[in-house]
Amino acid sequence: MTNPVNLQGEVAIVTGAGRGIGAATARALAAAGAQVVVSARKLADAQAVADGLAEGRGFAAACDVADPRQVADLVAHTVSACGAPTILINNAGLVAPIGRLDTVDPEAFAAAIRTTLVGAAFAAQAILPAMLKAGRGTIINLSSGAAHHAMEGWSAYCAAKAGLAMLTRSLALEYGEQGIRAIGFAPGVVDTGMQAEIRASGINPVSQLPRESLAPAEAPADAIVFLCSPQGDAFAGQEIDIRQAAFRVAAGLPALPA
Repeated sequence: MTNPVNLQGEVAIVTGAGRGIGAATARALAAAGAQVVVSARKLADAQAVADGLAEGRGFAAACDVADPRQVADLVAHTVSACGAPTILINNAGLVAPIGRLDTVDPEAFAAAIRTTLVGAAFAAQAILPAMLKAGRGTIINLSSGAAHHAMEGWSAYCAAKAGLAMLTRSLALEYGEQGIRAIGFAPGVVDTGMQAEIRASGINPVSQLPRESLAPAEAPADAIVFLCSPQGDAFAGQEIDIRQAAFRVAAGLPALPA
């Protein structure tokens, strides 16, 4: 990213940050000066990422976003360790169960919706009082092309991401005038553990993409940091795809190959 971002004084929570895009985003936010609470289901995973951040900028917390009590505890932990949170990155999500709808376990389907969509709502609901009191805040929901285009074998994931896109719009409508920016951000096809799971399924064209064609997690992390800056105002209430040429120019990201 060619445009440096200064997030000194910001306090961020990143869910699903034990690996992949979440971990890369935690590192990028800390590098920009924010204090970052790294949240993951397993405390050891969160701690490993937090330990790698700049001294004094990383804090670890175990949290299953599907449990509203754990989410409330996460926000309380953040306030205690760092102060009132001003940034929420709703990154936690599940692509499983992968399979045609008649073959997938209904409990797994429900769990995917609860983590990817309902968990994001729980996190936003828990953090909003602090943001509203401060009169500002940024909530970034990790979106996907699957929110707008059905993919074979991904009924749970597509439904959850479509709902998340509408949650973003609802947050923007209800709280935009009170200084809360809600933004949906689709990171593209990134080299993560989720993509390894997708490749193993072999069920749709995305699973056939060679690993060498996937973007590194640092690319969407830099874009997320940009959206957390004052320049992110221009994208409030929108669904942004990292592949959009105009956005890449605004964020200082290199142009994609023709």
